[in-house]
Amino acid sequence: MKKLPVKVFSEWAKTGKDIGMQKGHKSSVDKMLSYATKDLKQYSFIDAGCGNGWVVRDISNSKECISATGVDGSLEMINKAKYLDSVNSYFCEDLIKWIPKNKVNLVHSMEVFYYFKNPMKLIKHIHDNWLKKGARLIVGMDFYEENKTSHNWPEKTGVSIMELLSENTWKKYFENSGFKNVNSWKIGEKENWEGTLVITGIK
Repeated sequence: MKKLPVKVFSEWAKTGKDIGMQKGHKSSVDKMLSYATKDLKQYSFIDAGCGNGWVVRDISNSKECISATGVDGSLEMINKAKYLDSVNSYFCEDLIKWIPKNKVNLVHSMEVFYYFKNPMKLIKHIHDNWLKKGARLIVGMDFYEENKTSHNWPEKTGVSIMELLSENTWKKYFENSGFKNVNSWKIGEKENWEGTLVITGIK
C-alpha cells in the first residue's frame, strides 16, 4: 500500500536514506544555486522541502547570504536538520499553508513540488506570500514527463502522490502564478536520463 510523501520521507530520515538523496542531488543543486545567486549582493533564502537541511547549511556559508531557512513537512527530517545545525532556522510545516515572517529574495526547492496534488497552488502561494518583488523561485526535479526513466518511481518508492507533468506544464504553472522571465533547462543529461529539469522565474 502506498504512503503519503511525508510518511515515506520520515522513514528515509530514520534509515539514513536522506544522505543518499543529498549526495545524488548536490551537483544539480550547486549549479542551480550558482545561477540563482550570481547577481545577488545580499540575499535571504528559503529551502522549500529542505529535508535534513543540507542545502540551508551549504548556502549559509556564503558571505552574501544574510539568512537561511528550511521548511519541511517531515518532523523527523526537521529534527535531523536542527540536530545538525543550531545556527539557521527550521520549521516543520505544510508548505502550502506556511507563511514566513519576512519575505525573501530567493526560494529554492529540489525534488519536492510534484509531491503535491495541486503544484500550481504551491507555486502561487510562494509567489504571493514568500517572495519579495523582484525575487526568484528556482526548482529542480527528476520526475517529469520527458524523463521516461523516472516514470516507475511511484511504484518503486511506494509514494501515493507524484504528479507526472511535462516541462511546458511546469512553465505554464509558473507563468499562471504571476512569475515573469520564466526559464527552464536541464542539468546532467546522459544516456537514458534526461537530467534534472530546472524551472525558474522572477516575481
